[in-house]
Amino acid sequence: MLMAVSAPVHAETNTVAAPSVNLPEPIPDPAEPVNRAIWSVNKGLIKGVVSPVSKGYRMVVIKPARVSISHFGYNVKYPGRLLNNLLEADFPGAGNETIRFLCNTLGGVGGLFDVTGNEIPKSDANFAKTFAQWGWKPDCFLMLPLLGPSSDRDALGTAADAAANPITYFTPYSYSSYGFAFNDLSDSVDRYKRLSESESDPYSIMRLAQSFSNPDRKPTWPLSGPTDEATLETLQAAAFGVKDPEFPGRGKTRSVLIPATGKSLKYTYWVQSRPAPIVYILPGLGAHRLSDNTLGLAELIYRDGYSVACISNPYNYEFMASASTAAMPAYTPTDARDAQNALSEIDRQLRGRYPGRLGAKALLGYSMGAFQALYLAATETAKPPIQFDRYVSINAPVRLLYGVSKLDEFYQAPLAWPENDRTNRLENTFRKLFALRDNPMIQSDSARFDAVESKFLIGLMFRLTLRDVIYNSQQRTNLGLIKQPLRQARREAVYQEIMRYSYNDYFDQFVLPYYRTKGLVLKGRETMEKISDLHTYTDKLKANRNIRIVTNQNDFLLADGDLDWLRSTFKAPALTIFEHGGHLGNLAQPAPQKAILAALDGLKKRP
Repeated sequence: MLMAVSAPVHAETNTVAAPSVNLPEPIPDPAEPVNRAIWSVNKGLIKGVVSPVSKGYRMVVIKPARVSISHFGYNVKYPGRLLNNLLEADFPGAGNETIRFLCNTLGGVGGLFDVTGNEIPKSDANFAKTFAQWGWKPDCFLMLPLLGPSSDRDALGTAADAAANPITYFTPYSYSSYGFAFNDLSDSVDRYKRLSESESDPYSIMRLAQSFSNPDRKPTWPLSGPTDEATLETLQAAAFGVKDPEFPGRGKTRSVLIPATGKSLKYTYWVQSRPAPIVYILPGLGAHRLSDNTLGLAELIYRDGYSVACISNPYNYEFMASASTAAMPAYTPTDARDAQNALSEIDRQLRGRYPGRLGAKALLGYSMGAFQALYLAATETAKPPIQFDRYVSINAPVRLLYGVSKLDEFYQAPLAWPENDRTNRLENTFRKLFALRDNPMIQSDSARFDAVESKFLIGLMFRLTLRDVIYNSQQRTNLGLIKQPLRQARREAVYQEIMRYSYNDYFDQFVLPYYRTKGLVLKGRETMEKISDLHTYTDKLKANRNIRIVTNQNDFLLADGDLDWLRSTFKAPALTIFEHGGHLGNLAQPAPQKAILAALDGLKKRP
């Protein structure tokens, strides 16, 4: 099945856009309002109960003990795995599970230790997988209380798994199943909590994952075409995050009143116990202050002796709702000034709370945040709301509209596939993506994406960001372009309509008309291109000695000539260019991390 997407009409030209990619349709969701209500309850329980209790549990029960409890709980469920392997006629799997059970029971103190390791492969059969092998395809998506995303088939499978667990029938030992489940959840609940906060609509992401990580069809790994180095490397950005899973929890989240909007904006920070410079992190397009890349950079910088504070990007739902003075982001002067004003209020609040602890100030941005940081560096005034001693830019696009045009191009990459095979290839791409998420141990040589797949996945990620921007902006100021109702509880239809709009459509049909109504004389794309092109500010950028640039030579957001412009505008040591990495794809590597920290050198000497 395909998610139907029609081509939009461009208002200014009365022409119909080129055909767009039709996405594979996820599991049907006829009970969406009920499911979303249950998700809201689950989210509240995760944030208010499970997460704080899990934090205390982890403090009392050390990691090795939690691992042993998990091993024991897994071992106890052996009868269910044996039964399902037999029902699936997987007799080698049944044999492996039996050997593992006997070895771990006898040699692992009842299963507290996994003495078999990887020598004997696991065969994690369950009733959901058995039902899938028997041909049962899910008919509806379900959000289960406490248990989270599921489907009609998987929900029945979960109940059958519980029935196949021997301890279910021995009270009070039956209650230990809840203990095992909580033990396993305790190490991952904070990540679920961050997902629920950092995404505009985590429900839709969970539904997508549930649809394509199910065992109906396993992905095929052989490549059907050549690979693309830059986009493959870019996908590695997903591997960059915190090294210490407890680091995010050590941060403090507070709110600051934004005078221009009269609303409060959340920010998260880590302050050193001794006086230190403070680095403000401005994330990429649509990214949240608690996104993995943002937290990874915060941890890297904090460990090097700096205090750190993070806000969401002006394209993120949180910033849009609380700190944006415009209904929709895209006009760089407004977006950057809104971020600057918010950081000014945050800095004022933090210095009042920690007198004498915060020294020199740096603004570090990555991707779109880096572009906005450079715009602020280029347009410094004599008395800005906040004066930064250093601007650090990581993988900034130079020509914004060129960059988003590349994202539109990537999203359309599957049009290169034969139409009669496109649906199967798209579904396989999704299955590969979620298989890698669920099993990072899959060998890298078989877990690669071809050029069309890697480009599409990047384009899709940013198209979903655009979907959220349009949805949230139209709830605030509806221009009448979206025909479906903008309802909170039932969003599938309006999401399908919004997904037809590209970034170019967004600028032409939403942004330009909106800003004209606000009295800004934007004659068309030429004006927008000039405003959002760093070449426009060459002289001021060249004159600003507090700028540091870290970028990659094969970043696809850079147009022809942009690297030469960077080299002529910023001289060493202000400019560091790596040969590989794509867009943010090398953040986890030691050399770029060293370059990022080097870009902050000298701040600790300033008062």
